[in-house]
Amino acid sequence: MNAKTLPGKPFPLGPTYDGEGVNFTLYSENATGVDLCLFDDENSGKESARIRLTEKTDFIWHIYVKDIKPGQLYGYRVSGPYEPQNGHRFNPNKLLIDPYAKAIAGSIKWDDALFGYKVGNDEADLGFSDTDSAPFIPKSVVIDPEFEWEDDKSPSLQYYNTVIYEAHVKGFTMLNPAIPENIRGTYAAIAHPVTITYLKELGITAIELMPVHSFISDRSLKEKGLSNYWGYNTIGFFAPDARYTSGAVRGEQVTEFKSMVKELHKAGIQVILDVVYNHTAEGNQMGPTLSFKGIDNASYYRLTDDKRYYNDYTGTGNTLNANLPNVLRLMMDSLRYWVTEMHVDGFRFDLAATLARELHEVNQLSAFFEIIHQDPVISQVKLIAEPWDVGEGGYQVGKFPAGWAEWNGKYRDCIRDYWNGAENTIAEFADRITGSADLYQDYRRPTASINFITAHDGFTLNDLVSYNEKHNDANGEDNNDGEGHNRSWNCGAEGPTEDEGIKALRSRQKRNFLATLFLSQGVPMLVSGDETGRTQGGNNNAYCQDNEISWLNWEAADHELLAFTSKLIHLRNTHSVFSRKNWFKGVPAKDSKIEDIAWFLPDGAQMEESHWKEGFAKSVAMYLSGDGIESVDSDGSPVKDDNFYLIFNAHEEGLDYKIPPERYGGSWVVVIDTSRAEGPEEKQYQQADNIHVEGRSVVLIQCKNEKNG
Repeated sequence: MNAKTLPGKPFPLGPTYDGEGVNFTLYSENATGVDLCLFDDENSGKESARIRLTEKTDFIWHIYVKDIKPGQLYGYRVSGPYEPQNGHRFNPNKLLIDPYAKAIAGSIKWDDALFGYKVGNDEADLGFSDTDSAPFIPKSVVIDPEFEWEDDKSPSLQYYNTVIYEAHVKGFTMLNPAIPENIRGTYAAIAHPVTITYLKELGITAIELMPVHSFISDRSLKEKGLSNYWGYNTIGFFAPDARYTSGAVRGEQVTEFKSMVKELHKAGIQVILDVVYNHTAEGNQMGPTLSFKGIDNASYYRLTDDKRYYNDYTGTGNTLNANLPNVLRLMMDSLRYWVTEMHVDGFRFDLAATLARELHEVNQLSAFFEIIHQDPVISQVKLIAEPWDVGEGGYQVGKFPAGWAEWNGKYRDCIRDYWNGAENTIAEFADRITGSADLYQDYRRPTASINFITAHDGFTLNDLVSYNEKHNDANGEDNNDGEGHNRSWNCGAEGPTEDEGIKALRSRQKRNFLATLFLSQGVPMLVSGDETGRTQGGNNNAYCQDNEISWLNWEAADHELLAFTSKLIHLRNTHSVFSRKNWFKGVPAKDSKIEDIAWFLPDGAQMEESHWKEGFAKSVAMYLSGDGIESVDSDGSPVKDDNFYLIFNAHEEGLDYKIPPERYGGSWVVVIDTSRAEGPEEKQYQQADNIHVEGRSVVLIQCKNEKNG
């Protein structure tokens, strides 16, 4: 190929198609030479052209190649010193993925050639490999960014009216018989009317997709016949993974992803991406050379004092160095791209504490957060932290800056303990269901708390009430992987059982967890399949199970549980008293004579300070005032919300609770009773009546606000 070239420009970074050709750029501070390699076939190891980049501006190598069109495959070869002991791992024999590639074609074919050193050599990673890796590595793809977005815009949803549904693109849709078979497991399946109707009927307002950035399945997993199903092993921070596209055209995953976002937006559903900027798929010093490691290892990763090795705060072998300007720019450019070009509505940051580390300590005022806060694009979308990593001092729940929400691990742990009958939990339980003021009240609102009982990592809700121990043998690690302390309870038998009593108790416990989740202040997150009773057979670390263990089995769905979950979510979406914007004050709201919240004992007396310290206490009643809370009537008109009385009883035995005094409301009706699978008994209660609350159950009663008629 006789390529016509011009010097090109250093910005924007990555490939830019202008209708006549493509401007290519690559950042490398320590390289001595960069070659752009063009390919006609993604499976080929033979390039059709190799073009030397001779222009360099502020460590950015650049060139413009005329007549290049969208769909062109390419990669880079970067020359420089191979000195691992000094942090340099350049090897021009290794074809490298462009960090700014907008699409990546093909899948990795594991071979020793993918490693910068000679595998099996006595010198380990110090031995230089001269084998060409091009036949085995995916190729970067030039795309045409044009797309007909029409009048697409993000649904106007604040945190307080958000219900998050965590889902895996493939696992959520792969077995759905109502979706055309040829698109199951893809972005197109998420965009299908069947999926969107399901989410709408369930009451979901935001779908949080597990990683869709292009990722690599580890060699060790492939050799076991497994794969990196979850996708927390990123290699392309701008490229939607091609595994989830239904088409075969190069770069089609980009347009299919955009179409998915557009359809979800039309339905009023936001799209949040689970993103992994803390590490890459290249592993430690013994890992492969796929991209960053060969482009400029020392300019991308956190290295130890002995620069041969990596600081590993992630448990994956390496950590991207968010303190370096070029790495920060990569992260910000990526985030901004997904907002402006792909129209996503927010991000959940995996192991976000890693990004907050300056040198070794976690610092919430690190450069990463400072840059995000001043960015006019990124600062305006939903930002959710997984507020921990595996390094020392990495557990940072409640410590992220204003503007951030957090996965509240303390909420998860407390709610599990409470419903499993642990003592000394009642005071913390009250904190957690009212928004975790102890964690967030200083400078944030209740919506800083992303409440969850389960997540992709750990037991499903069904397994949480069915197993005491993890059962991860299918992962090939002798059941040594996964969390050992799950705060689970099998209700009397390990795994599946025919005992009707145990089955009934498990169903009740699932309803208890769900009722607690959706009636708590904060932002609820439901894991895909928990509403239908999905099981992983006790596997609490199914990261490598791209099969029926992880996929949602629609044929086995528990429709009774699904209906209950939908009722809860719609109750929450209808009544703003369960999703307050601000903190409870414990005093009357404006134009009201009663407190916005009050706590009661079974005999109707209000709780005093001493009652919260009674370790044996496992029941509590919470009054929620609708006065001062604006809700929406069935016709969409604003009204004052209703009053609610919410009773939690984690005792084995039932209790009688007295209805609140007259000043808290007149006639009450039960709307939720988790002890009854068929739904609550149709009965009204008046002041001083007793309502029986069965053991291990939640009862919610409602009093229509007189101001609503």
